[in-house]
Amino acid sequence: MARTSLIVLFAGFAVVSAAHSSVTEDLFNSDISNPRFSDNVFEDAKLDVPELVRKYRYPLEEHEVTTSDGYILRMHRIPHGRDQNNTPGVKRPVVFLMHGLLCSSADWVIMGPGNGFAYILAESGFDVWMGNARGNYYSRRHVRLNPNSILSNAFWEFSWDEIGNIDLPTMIDYTLKYTGQEKLHYIGHSQGTTSFFVMASLRPEYNNKIISMHAFAPVAYMAHNKSLLLNTLARYVDDIEEFASRFGIGEFMPNSQIMTWAGESMCRDEVATQAICSNILFLIGGWNEDQHNATMMPAIFGHTPAGAAVRQFAHYGQSIAGKEFRRYDHGLLRNMIVYGNMRPPKYNLGNVKIPTFLHYSYNDPLSQVKDVYRLHEELGHGIKMLLPLPTFSHLDYMWGIDAKTVLYDRVINLMKSVGHG
Repeated sequence: MARTSLIVLFAGFAVVSAAHSSVTEDLFNSDISNPRFSDNVFEDAKLDVPELVRKYRYPLEEHEVTTSDGYILRMHRIPHGRDQNNTPGVKRPVVFLMHGLLCSSADWVIMGPGNGFAYILAESGFDVWMGNARGNYYSRRHVRLNPNSILSNAFWEFSWDEIGNIDLPTMIDYTLKYTGQEKLHYIGHSQGTTSFFVMASLRPEYNNKIISMHAFAPVAYMAHNKSLLLNTLARYVDDIEEFASRFGIGEFMPNSQIMTWAGESMCRDEVATQAICSNILFLIGGWNEDQHNATMMPAIFGHTPAGAAVRQFAHYGQSIAGKEFRRYDHGLLRNMIVYGNMRPPKYNLGNVKIPTFLHYSYNDPLSQVKDVYRLHEELGHGIKMLLPLPTFSHLDYMWGIDAKTVLYDRVINLMKSVGHG
């Protein structure tokens, strides 16, 4: 029964991947314009991050860096504000933003000026850098491996362990060298927090390069999570990659034109199917209608999902099944080669020596309070920061209507109080 369910699951992934490669611009020829959308939410859905940021007259730089294992990562930088703190060439405190699972740097700008956190940070006087993990829409290149290969999934043989152990240090080092700064502030959402805890555990020397860390919906321990998708995958954790590889699938939910089209056609205002789109987001991130801006869904679905490796999901599945925060379990023989032990070692959270602010809520299915408390107990310098709106759900940290007043303003004040290192 389990194997049959997995076959159905990955057959569905295969269909999505096939659709991704075959959809053309003809999908967008239908007339979906409406004069009430003066903010051009449909246009925002089709623009990539540089185009989107420049559309709103903010400065945008693209930077590429190659990791030690050959992945080419793209970062986006907003060096200063548009309306305030807008003098070019001024040395400003650096803040590094890291997205969650299936997401990208677009998360920080989708909601537009005044609402997107990257814009708010730039106006507040920060030099804003946005990372992109290997395998997502902006970091889907390698010096020799092909992400689209039908003969090998070698490009996709990574989890968030490699993102934390290799990608983050590579991007942080580049950012500090380019800006001439010695330290930066780090802000991560969901997997962006997981990968930070991996880095700080495996490479504690990076404590010396971080001023403060802000974890939005922190995810390390997942024993009590209530995600239907991840809990389902956890039941098949020993077989998930095997079955994926049988169908030639290494990637999960890439960014695609069909998702953009679906967002425009099915998720816009005044369409009956918009409620279905809202329910999809609620199913993933938790129910909170009060913070849900349905009008922006075409833009959200134009940028998200942005792709991830199947192994990233498998690793979370292992965390759920084993109720621990461990490195990826390759199997007994491979573990002996990689780790020198038959079991993958636990991440040493005691290695985190910098001020780490855990921003959490009661209504988050992926970052449950009991797991956050356990994380807090093991961190060297963790500070619990319950949101003043405890009904906040997992996606509200990025797209919630009141995210600025509930979260962003507080984080900016905390970073300014901690100082510049």
